Amino acid sequence: MTLPPEAYLWFKSLHIIGVVVWFAGLFYLVRLFIYHIETEELETEIKQVFRSQYSLMERRLANIITTPGMILATTMAAGLLIIQPSYLQQWWMQIKLALVFGLIIYHIFCYRIMASLQDGTCNLNGKQLRALNELPTIILVLVVMLVVFKNQFPTSAATWFIIALVIFMAASIQFYARWRRLNSEKNSIN
Repeated sequence: MTLPPEAYLWFKSLHIIGVVVWFAGLFYLVRLFIYHIETEELETEIKQVFRSQYSLMERRLANIITTPGMILATTMAAGLLIIQPSYLQQWWMQIKLALVFGLIIYHIFCYRIMASLQDGTCNLNGKQLRALNELPTIILVLVVMLVVFKNQFPTSAATWFIIALVIFMAASIQFYARWRRLNSEKNSIN
């Protein structure tokens, strides 16, 4: 059976849509985990209300958006590789697939965190979850660069500047969260 010429473009379009949905879900899911953990600081009478709401939001986001996005992205990627099997021989694709495999493990780990949050056994704190939330960003940047540059992956000063900029942005987010938390604690003491 031969596929129509536009099949590759359909697979590619749906793959990109799946990737966008998947990453959007992963970015927001871990942010919800942070909010869920931070309910520990709330007064007892409202703590359970917020925890129930965050649990509901986490389940809906994971099951209705994030996981379907992952399934769409990976199945369309498989379709693309069936149409273009020669990509499997190229080093950039092998690295991309390794990163995607890591992202799938991250996705599964998010489900484990979600379950531990819902049963009250989560051992992670807000700081650890904030750091964990940066991992998909790093994977996204690397995957996009691999797909765009393929076998001519850049190693110039501009590349290192962009990498440094991404690291600076991630560190700035962490610094701002800490600064905000310290100011909040300082204001509550006064």
